[in-house]
Amino acid sequence: MSRKPELSFWQIWNMCFGFLGIQFGFALQNANVSRIFQTLGADVGDIPILWVAAPFSGLIVQPIIGYLSDRTWTRLGRRRPYFLIGAVLSTLALLWMPNSPTLWIAAGLLWIMDASINISMEPFRAFVGDQLPPRQRPNGYAMQSFFIGVGSVVASLLPWLLAKLGVSNVAAEGGIPDTVKYAFYLGGAVLLGSVLWTVLSTREYPPEELSAFADSPADAHTTSDVSRGWRVGLVLGVMGALLLAAIRYYTLEKELYLLAGGLILFGGLFAWLSITRSGGMLRQVMGDLYGMPASMRQLAWVQLFSWFALFALWIYTTAAVTSVHYGTSDTHSALYNEGANWVGVLFAAYNAFAAVAAVAIPWMVRKMGLRTSHLVNLWLGGAGLLSFLLIRDPHWLLLSMVGVGFAWASILSLPYALLSDNLPAAKMGVYMGIFNFFIVIPQLLAASVLGLLLRLFFHGQAIWALAMGGASLIIAGLCTLRVAEPATQLSTAPAAR
Repeated sequence: MSRKPELSFWQIWNMCFGFLGIQFGFALQNANVSRIFQTLGADVGDIPILWVAAPFSGLIVQPIIGYLSDRTWTRLGRRRPYFLIGAVLSTLALLWMPNSPTLWIAAGLLWIMDASINISMEPFRAFVGDQLPPRQRPNGYAMQSFFIGVGSVVASLLPWLLAKLGVSNVAAEGGIPDTVKYAFYLGGAVLLGSVLWTVLSTREYPPEELSAFADSPADAHTTSDVSRGWRVGLVLGVMGALLLAAIRYYTLEKELYLLAGGLILFGGLFAWLSITRSGGMLRQVMGDLYGMPASMRQLAWVQLFSWFALFALWIYTTAAVTSVHYGTSDTHSALYNEGANWVGVLFAAYNAFAAVAAVAIPWMVRKMGLRTSHLVNLWLGGAGLLSFLLIRDPHWLLLSMVGVGFAWASILSLPYALLSDNLPAAKMGVYMGIFNFFIVIPQLLAASVLGLLLRLFFHGQAIWALAMGGASLIIAGLCTLRVAEPATQLSTAPAAR
């Protein structure tokens, strides 16, 4: 058996460059789709339900694409066909979204756009695992984090920049401003161009060559014993039924129906898994979920608490900063809009700090190891979110964003480096897709319970959602201590092939 040759800096750059465009699309979506919904007549209270498309798209699409890409080999390779298909579909959705004539079309396009971006994004995670030897994988995932940071900063600021250049930032009633339209058009071009760069500038190992590398875990084609899957199904089903009854009896927030429905659905799937004789894709994905490696089970808790905190940040920062640091909840006041604009600057700032952190993280890993580096970065993020309770000058919140940026860069890179060293090459794609469950589930959980927790314990004050997010990152760091450190020593620099 042989070992994978190490790649040069520019080879790693090329294989990760497509992430710039993917994140460009995601950032435009995150920053502007709510604005489009409201322009087309959506009530503010309905926007969270409309946004459910994003996490559900990832929950469904990523395991399917991972499963299929593990079994694909074409002239373009194994993962690159999915990069290209997703990029083309995402570009078309980006071009159409700001021209949506009605709310229902915009909502449908969000599903299409998010699903298409996920088609491209999921194989990129497996691509790094396929192409790089274990000691270079942290460099690869850190490079992806760098492009995520750069893409997020530019895309988030793009409508503002276009307005500064004289592009109209207002439109007739029911219309979308030209700043948003041109930002989406540019975003489509950047997404397609950057993914094409990766597709055309990289190559992939054929399956037989990939399986021959000694640094790849053995490809276990046998599935684990799933005859007791009904027990997990029973627990999840009962939890879902009890939650459903509580929602109806106590007239709780309607968002909790999502959580109850998800528990019942997965309870049914695990029960079905224990009795089915099917050999199809759903059986394979559920079987791999039930029998996932120990390292993935350990990292699942890290991801659950990490992404719960991130969703709290994304949902509640505007309400927290405008009410506490600017002293108003009047959405029509100039002061509120000044605060909301400052939140946009803070979000751009933490993504900029994440790009810087992506350069520092490989050095941290060489000095402290994967596990300790991730713990430190998560605790920096936790401190950043908790500091919102103490800081009153909104300009000093830029300091808080330093910690958030380091945590964001680390969350996007180090868990994948910890995971990929323990996955069989033949199932790298499907396991990376399954790993996405532990990104989606905490987002759905946060969307379901944060509002209830704020109402019951914190008098509806949004600042405490950020505090809960900070505490959640501290817990995520502690959970990292349960994850085994890979034995492979990390390289100090990528060497030329």
